[in-house]
Amino acid sequence: MTITRGLEGIVATNSSISSIIDDTLTYVGYDIDDLAKNVSFEEVIYLLWHQKLPTRFELQQFKNLLVENTELPPQLIEHFKMIPINHVHPMAALRTAVSLLGLFDDEADLMTEDANYRKAIRLQAKLPAVVSSFSRIRKGLEPIAPRKDLGIAANFLYMLTGEEPEAIAVEAFDKALVLHADHELNASTFTARVCVATLSDIYSGITSAISALKGPLHGGANEAVMNMLSEIGSLENVEHYIKEKLHKKEKIMGFGHRVYRNGDPRTKHLKEMSKKLTMHIGELKWYEMSTKIEAIVTREKSIPPNVDFYSASVYHSLNIDHDLFTPIFAISRVSGWIAHILEQYENNRLIRPRAEYIGPRKQQFIPIEKRI
Repeated sequence: MTITRGLEGIVATNSSISSIIDDTLTYVGYDIDDLAKNVSFEEVIYLLWHQKLPTRFELQQFKNLLVENTELPPQLIEHFKMIPINHVHPMAALRTAVSLLGLFDDEADLMTEDANYRKAIRLQAKLPAVVSSFSRIRKGLEPIAPRKDLGIAANFLYMLTGEEPEAIAVEAFDKALVLHADHELNASTFTARVCVATLSDIYSGITSAISALKGPLHGGANEAVMNMLSEIGSLENVEHYIKEKLHKKEKIMGFGHRVYRNGDPRTKHLKEMSKKLTMHIGELKWYEMSTKIEAIVTREKSIPPNVDFYSASVYHSLNIDHDLFTPIFAISRVSGWIAHILEQYENNRLIRPRAEYIGPRKQQFIPIEKRI
C-alpha cells in the first residue's frame, strides 16, 4: 500500500459542488471573484444546493423558506441558560446545540430526499440564531428574535446587538459568508461526508463537521490571528514580533494552505473589506498591522496569507467577540456541508480507507497469572 499522510493529493470522490483548479476557486463552475462581487449569501446557498443560480422568484421563495424556519426551540434557549456558559467555547456550544436541534425535529431520521431538504433549510436558518443567542445569554441578555425583512447577514448582526446594522457592515459580513461557503474536500466537509456515508442523519453529519471545524488548524485560525494582532498591539511592534516568531520556527496563523500554492483567491476580497471597515471605525491600525505582517512573512518565507488572515480584522471591526469567529465560519460553511451531504446521499458508498500496520507481529500470548 502507498501511504499518503493527511491524504494529501488523494482524490477521494467526484463532486460537482466546488473546485480548486490552478489556484482558482469556483462554486458550481462560477469563479469566486464573480460571486464575491455580485451575489448574496442566499444566492450562493441556492447555487450550492440546486446547482444553478436562482431567478428573482426562486430567490424570494428560498428566502421566505429560510425566514419561516429561524425560530429556535425554547428548550435550546433554556439549555444555554443552564450550562456553565462562562468557560464554554462557542464552538462547543454550537456543536452540542446542533445535536440538540435534531432531538426536536420529528423528521431527524427520515431519509427521503424531501425530508432531507427540509432539514437542510432548518439547519441553515437556525445556525445564526443559535450563535447569536449563545452570545447574548452568556452576557446576561435575552436572545433577540430575527426580523423577517432582513437577510442572513443583516439578521445575524441585528440579533447580536438589537440594532439595525450599517450598510457597510452588512456588505462586509455577507461577502465573508459568500467566501467561506464551500471549499471542496476540506477537513470538516470530508468529516461530514464520512459520517453520512454510513447513512447517518444530517444532524449527525453537521455535528461531526462542526467538531472538525473547531480545531485551530481549520476553523480556529481566524480567532488565533486576531489574538496575535491584539498581542502585537501596535504597528511598531510588528517587525520584532514576527521576526522573533520566525526565528523560533513558530507558526504564523493565517498563512499557507494545503491546496493553494500561489495564494488563496479569497484573501484579496477580505483584505479590501478590512481596509474599508478599519477606516470606517477609525482603527486602521489593524489593517496596517496585517499588511505589514503579510509583507514580512511573504518576503521571509514566501508563504502568502489565506482566507483566515484578513477575516480576523473584518470581524473585529464589526465588533464581534473573537471567540465567535469560528462559529461564524460554521454559519457560512453549513451551506457547503449540506450540499456535500446531499450529494453523498445521492451516490453513496461507505468511506473506509486502510491503514498500514506498523506495530509488533506474532506476539506470544501470556496468561495473566504469568505476566510480569
